[in-house]
Amino acid sequence: MAQLEPTKGGYYLWKYLPSVPAAVIFLLLFLGMTALISWRMYKTKTWFCLPFAIGGFFEFAGYCARTSAHNKTGRIMPYAVQNFFILLGPALFAASIYMCLSRIIRGIRAGHHSLIKPRNLTRTFVSGDILSFVVQGGAAGIMVTGKNPKLGEGIVIAGLMIQIIMFGLFAATAVIFQRRIKSNPTNESCDVSIPWQKSMRMLFIVSALIMIRSCFRVVEFATGNDGYLLGHEWTLYIFDSVLMFAVTVVYYLWYPTWITPEKLEGDVFLAERDSPAP
Repeated sequence: MAQLEPTKGGYYLWKYLPSVPAAVIFLLLFLGMTALISWRMYKTKTWFCLPFAIGGFFEFAGYCARTSAHNKTGRIMPYAVQNFFILLGPALFAASIYMCLSRIIRGIRAGHHSLIKPRNLTRTFVSGDILSFVVQGGAAGIMVTGKNPKLGEGIVIAGLMIQIIMFGLFAATAVIFQRRIKSNPTNESCDVSIPWQKSMRMLFIVSALIMIRSCFRVVEFATGNDGYLLGHEWTLYIFDSVLMFAVTVVYYLWYPTWITPEKLEGDVFLAERDSPAP
């Protein structure tokens, strides 16, 4: 029978036996949604969604590792793999979300309503996302050694705070853009064949879900390795697993199929035209 075991250094990585049924359920759910999103991406050639698909694979890999960890709680590798992939998957979701807004703005010829030029919008937010990804990834490596878990937890919190700040700025940019385009619409934004408003709603919903999850993670690590959240598995599944699966479902149901390369033809011209109004 599986039981909690310390590492060779006497450090307990887990505070509970990870549930196999729960991990299997979510690895199957994420595998299914990732396959569906990848297929839709391939069919529509919306390659900017590739980071999102990779994020789904990260989630799948993370729950595979949790399944393996049930009988290996004293081994570092299963813990490290599940922690790395589940922690970082949402950062990849965020990258596609940032790129989606830029393409929505260009698709309805409304760059003059954006606080940031469309050609710089993706660059700005994805750069912050990459920084968050690198910081969290480095922290995950420190934490699993067991030598300085407090330092690792602190760095993870810093990485998550970067993600939260970037999402806050992104949300402000998106809200201001939506208000401006509604008060002064372009011809393309009035075209009923372009479902840009549905895509904006999708961005707001998935952004809110990721923000809630990131706030949970900050509190989780801030309360420490002996805190209630890290010591009880149900909190991870409710405030991370369920929310991130919901992100994949919403993204798939309201997938931005209309943002195709053909739709964005002439970006060089648009980049010149879409500079912010003085």
